Amino acid sequence: MKRTVGALILVVCSVAIAAAQRASAPDLVVSAERLARIDHLLQQYVDQNRVAGVVALLLRDGQTAYERAFGWADKEAGRRMTTDTIFRIASQTKAITSVAVLMLVEEGKLGINDPASRYIPSFAKTTVSVRGEAGPTVVPARRAITIRDLLTHTAGISYGTSSDVALLYEAKGLGPAAGSGWYTADKDEPICDTMERLGTLPFVAQPGEAWVYGYNTDVLGCIVERASGVALDQFIRTRITAPLGMKDTHFFLPPDQRNRLAAVYASGMDGRAARAPDDSKGQGSYVEGPRRSFAGGAGLLSTARDYARFLEMIRNGGILDGVRVLSPPATALMTTNQVGTLHSTTGLGFGFGFETVDRFGAKDMASQGSFGWGGAYGTVYSVDPEARLVIVLMIQLMPNRTDIRERFPNVVYQALVDAPVKISAR
Repeated sequence: MKRTVGALILVVCSVAIAAAQRASAPDLVVSAERLARIDHLLQQYVDQNRVAGVVALLLRDGQTAYERAFGWADKEAGRRMTTDTIFRIASQTKAITSVAVLMLVEEGKLGINDPASRYIPSFAKTTVSVRGEAGPTVVPARRAITIRDLLTHTAGISYGTSSDVALLYEAKGLGPAAGSGWYTADKDEPICDTMERLGTLPFVAQPGEAWVYGYNTDVLGCIVERASGVALDQFIRTRITAPLGMKDTHFFLPPDQRNRLAAVYASGMDGRAARAPDDSKGQGSYVEGPRRSFAGGAGLLSTARDYARFLEMIRNGGILDGVRVLSPPATALMTTNQVGTLHSTTGLGFGFGFETVDRFGAKDMASQGSFGWGGAYGTVYSVDPEARLVIVLMIQLMPNRTDIRERFPNVVYQALVDAPVKISAR
């Protein structure tokens, strides 16, 4: 009982300290003059042919402070970029799937510490590839992989592209056989069939011992299906995107919307963008594909505006425009470092689906308490609760050899300046 009371006092004190810090923070406003620097930066990338086109969106206190499109959605077709262009968001899908998991946790249908094998039988006895002088050997996992491990990318599950496991993964249609590992839009099978095969392959670290980026959230997508009894696309559509008014967020594009999808480009060694091929490492099968594999880790398409609405819901503690998706404690779990220094020793952590900023300066000008991530096609986003900001940048560039994702947030932050002092008339 004493331990419970002590923990409660600690939480109350932490909330009070955070509130005091917010109250003492300078009242910063967005400078329209300084926002114009974003125009210059993004147009420069287009003019230099380092990206074909860009959409940038900035929300402050939930209101649009900046929303602009630059360049081309499809240069070869002569189609200009617009603010409602649809993008492949790849790993930005992970945050949405993680919300689906937390919704089921709140309903009592999942437990954060449940073993994955409760929902995917092949995960009952997982194995790990261990590198040695004589080559890799496969050993049993020391413990079961849990939903917590999957949410935090500490299950030891990679994308199967490293040399010690690549051939094994490729033989089962994963790793090198799936684009860069994460791509499943061309698979003519449900995601749970793919994840059942994954469970038979060796992983690359023991559960809980390392931060390894990989199929973790795709596994969670299957678990959502099995715990809820509905397909992942249906769950996300009916429980998250439709209630939030995210009308342009889908796993596969409605055929009548194909002219809204941005083309994918690729950075050459000279840094200039050229159209990517029509394959798993380029345009992908998001319009003409089998429409059977709903990849919770990398499968969604969306717009900057839609994704900003999702992020604003998280920033607001799980609610937006009267629609409650999660409770404040659940969103706090998602946006608080849950892995200590496994992800980084330089002030960045990882929560349940988001990278976290645990120290000011760890991610340039982002405030302590900020969180975000990005996608393989070059998209990036961040949420800064202290500055009351949601920042979204959408491009379609894979591989991306530019520094646009690093430069863009700093040009946003420089637009925050001290509010003018009000002088009373005498």
